[in-house]
Amino acid sequence: MVLTHISTFRPQFGTLFALKYAERPDAMKHEHFVFTDAHDGPMPMDYFIWALRNETGRIIVIDMGFEEKEAKKRGRKILRTPAEALSGVGIDAATVEELVISHMHYDHCGNAHQFPNAMFFVQEREMAFATGRHMQHKTFRNIFAVDYVVDLIRALYRDRVTFVDGMVEMAPGVTLHHVGGHTDGLQIVRVWTARGWVVLAADAAHLYANLNDVNPFPLVFNVADMLSGYQTIETLADTPQHIIPGHDPLVMSRFPAAEGAEKYAVRLDLDPLNWD
Repeated sequence: MVLTHISTFRPQFGTLFALKYAERPDAMKHEHFVFTDAHDGPMPMDYFIWALRNETGRIIVIDMGFEEKEAKKRGRKILRTPAEALSGVGIDAATVEELVISHMHYDHCGNAHQFPNAMFFVQEREMAFATGRHMQHKTFRNIFAVDYVVDLIRALYRDRVTFVDGMVEMAPGVTLHHVGGHTDGLQIVRVWTARGWVVLAADAAHLYANLNDVNPFPLVFNVADMLSGYQTIETLADTPQHIIPGHDPLVMSRFPAAEGAEKYAVRLDLDPLNWD
């Protein structure tokens, strides 16, 4: 199945969450930017999934994280599983029926077994990228986990993958947009909320600083596409405060905590608390 339809109906989703499930506290500044200077220092990374829930109970989850095995291999610290994070905001991973995969790097497409009833929405170009000739190059394939790629291929053979072609509306008020850059088929998610259009940038912009300084993250397939992606993000979001990067710890401090999950979940549909 391939999604290609766009409509203009814009309902409000009731809640939009960022859910932190892992972290990398030892990351350094020079690891986050193509253009660096001599002033290096600590610059931690957080790892998120995202979830939307409207008033009718429809749920859409974006990304599904990675497992302990990958965490140990790559020196990351898992704080809770994505399923546990979702449970804290009242979402049962086993009942999720719609799951968007921003791209197929290890930290975004693991844990398929935690979502046994989900249909996975992925850009067709991303599946081709993750299984095609570019994976001959260790530089590119190192950021993938082959077992996770195979899990999605198995899901495809079980009719549980919907391919996205470019820009589509997967639900009223939720649009998917191909931007590429970080990977060839990376997609971002635009969500209509009570405060306007919010853009979940995923790894099209790892950190606010990547976007603000126009300085790309160095793990990149196509720098020109990443820079164009910055422009797309800024165009789709109502304001800079409506842009949510994929790995920035500032997300946790800028937005209100979600009730009952204050340590690891924030509400992106509410106005930010501060913008320091």
